[in-house]
Amino acid sequence: MISVHSSGIAKRAVFAFSASAFALAAASPAYAQVEEIIVTAQKVKQNIQDVPIAISAVTGDAMARAGAKSLEDITSIVPSVTFRKGTTNANSAIVMRGVGTISFSVAAEPSVSTVVDGIVLSRSGQSFLDLVDFDRLEVLRGPQGTLFGKNASAGLVNIVSKGGTKDFEAEANVSGTTDDEYRAKMTLSGPIAQDLTARVTGFYGTFDGNVKNVAVDKTVNGYEHYGARGLIDYDGNGGRLRLIADYFKANDDCCAEVTGVSRGAVLDAELGITPQGENTRDVNQNLVTRSLDRQYSFTASADIDTFADHTLSIVTGYRNWKNTEIRDGDFLPRAIVGTPQLHDRGTVETDQVSAEVRLASPQNQALTYQVGGFMWYSKNSQDFTRSDVTCATSTSPIDSVTGARPCNLSDTVNTLFPTASSRSDVSFRNWAIFGQSTYEFTPQLRLTLGGRFTHDSVSYVHTRAPAVNATTGLPAIGAGLSGVGAGGTIATGGNGTNTSRGSTSADNFSGKAVLQYNVADDVMLYGSYTRGYKGPAFNVFFNHTAPTNSQPIDPEKSNSFEAGVKSQFFDRMLQVNATAFLVDYKGFQANNFVLLNGAVVTNLTNAGTVRSKGFEVDATFAPTSGLTFRANAAYADAKVRRFNPNPLTNAPDARDGTRLPLAPKFSYTIGADYDVDAGPVKLYLSSDWHHVSKQFSDLGESGPIDPYGIWNASVGVSDSEDKYRLTFMVRNLLDDSYVLLNTTAGQRLMIPRDADRYAGLNLRARFN
Repeated sequence: MISVHSSGIAKRAVFAFSASAFALAAASPAYAQVEEIIVTAQKVKQNIQDVPIAISAVTGDAMARAGAKSLEDITSIVPSVTFRKGTTNANSAIVMRGVGTISFSVAAEPSVSTVVDGIVLSRSGQSFLDLVDFDRLEVLRGPQGTLFGKNASAGLVNIVSKGGTKDFEAEANVSGTTDDEYRAKMTLSGPIAQDLTARVTGFYGTFDGNVKNVAVDKTVNGYEHYGARGLIDYDGNGGRLRLIADYFKANDDCCAEVTGVSRGAVLDAELGITPQGENTRDVNQNLVTRSLDRQYSFTASADIDTFADHTLSIVTGYRNWKNTEIRDGDFLPRAIVGTPQLHDRGTVETDQVSAEVRLASPQNQALTYQVGGFMWYSKNSQDFTRSDVTCATSTSPIDSVTGARPCNLSDTVNTLFPTASSRSDVSFRNWAIFGQSTYEFTPQLRLTLGGRFTHDSVSYVHTRAPAVNATTGLPAIGAGLSGVGAGGTIATGGNGTNTSRGSTSADNFSGKAVLQYNVADDVMLYGSYTRGYKGPAFNVFFNHTAPTNSQPIDPEKSNSFEAGVKSQFFDRMLQVNATAFLVDYKGFQANNFVLLNGAVVTNLTNAGTVRSKGFEVDATFAPTSGLTFRANAAYADAKVRRFNPNPLTNAPDARDGTRLPLAPKFSYTIGADYDVDAGPVKLYLSSDWHHVSKQFSDLGESGPIDPYGIWNASVGVSDSEDKYRLTFMVRNLLDDSYVLLNTTAGQRLMIPRDADRYAGLNLRARFN
């Protein structure tokens, strides 16, 4: 087990910080209120306190203050969200309330949907890029099967961009850290014509990494990112129009997994690294694991004022995402007798286009409603090649240092080079009609009803020949390589060719019912039932073989019950929102694992039924002007209720009653922010402590990850008008290491960057 323990010193330090900040508050009894946040969680603008949904809204300024740069960083701000970091963005995933889809199949979609400026992203990996120039990030917890619908059976992240400004503004940011990360961003915004404004942002960032690959004498797990986005807003008589275009490029040498425990005396000697569990920071791999991303998109949205104060909204967009994974799968510097080399290269490309039309009633009447239609198409392709080097005997001498006998790459008789390539083409089609209405029986009592009818269809073509020896072209199997073509053998029910095809479709009705009651002007109680849905899938991946993997995977459906309170006290000085929930999932889509010629490969199945139950509390206290205390906590008991092993593959099953992967029972964040005038300058103080309880990496409670806690802090100083601000920040003040993922009983550990303490400076300048 990988050991990490939260420090009592950290807790005392945070308490001391909070106590001192409270003392400052008592000395400065200025009037204060919790900031009001407007969200579009129900596709119309509302105060977050009026929305009967478990929702956390994080502004762009709050993310910047926390040092957050991408969607991965929200886990420390919204405790009910965890993140599954893969070796590439294509196999990373968001988990909410302990539930999320972890799959390498290009014919499967996420359980937690990501929406950017009204556009639903096809795959989770598209969202794990830099968050640039966004206004707010809304985390909607639980199924969102009515107004959003598309693949939101566990929750949704809604990202909204900043718009143009009526006055000219410019902002420049440059930053650097002690672990050699350097970033720069420039934004220009202002009017360009009557009722027409624009916003343009360009950015660049580079980071060396946090792990040393001794084989190539290079620090890895870093990145190089750059891109630009432009936005035009029209706001005039008759409506509003927004056009957005963006481009993003990433060249990451990420993410190499360290060997945390012994793999045996010979392999340890080959590595030349002493495994130190979570404190290991070296790898010895002759292929640098890399993740290369390129994405561009175009979005057009309009809100048109129509008859009787109704609003007709149209959102349409196109996105293209390409991800290339280069991976060392044996984690060694060479092939030796008894331990093969395994190298992968795969490219996933996604094209998607979507359109949504909604008609919304005026919001200042007893009956409010909106109806709409949605269409979505996504085409996904994957080219993948696995190349092995294997030898049962070798003419090379035994290495006197390591005791291993290397494969002789020049000896093509005793050394084999098994390889195979695959091509997958997958199409998703989705259309839906939906509606939701709220009736105000009295100024205190409201009932909301909504429904969505969805049609999904999925089709695929997958081609892969049996593995062959690259030097002779003769059949040869190796680690993670199959000797059967994608079409399977006739004897087992396949077609005997190298091609497998399949298609499936599904219809679904999802919806919600919410009753909310204001017991006081600033205290609202609500109870809801929501039905969520995620469409059907196929297990289309490199080692796909018919008929086993050509069976369609049924849709994933969820039934959620919630009861919550949204409240403000002492003239909005204190805000407390809390939710209790119980969600049952039927047909839960999850990865199983099977052994193929000595290598573990994944197999997506309908795993059975799971349940997540628990509660969440978000509290904000603003006792005086400039001072804010915040606390967010989430408890989620997410377990398998009844697991269905795949009868075709005999894949190993998780025991009933076991916890879901990456589902900590308890996590919380506490912190404080204090902005104070100090004569000619302003000071900005911020600190928080984030704690995550024990969790597991995979189904069946394998790969345990011990609890960990991270303490972060920052101090900023600006001129009196905040045109120039210099911020000094430290992440992981106590330098406590931890892991994100524990695979193969500690032999593969994913070490995040902030598992080591680092500090940095950011300079921001504004001009207008």
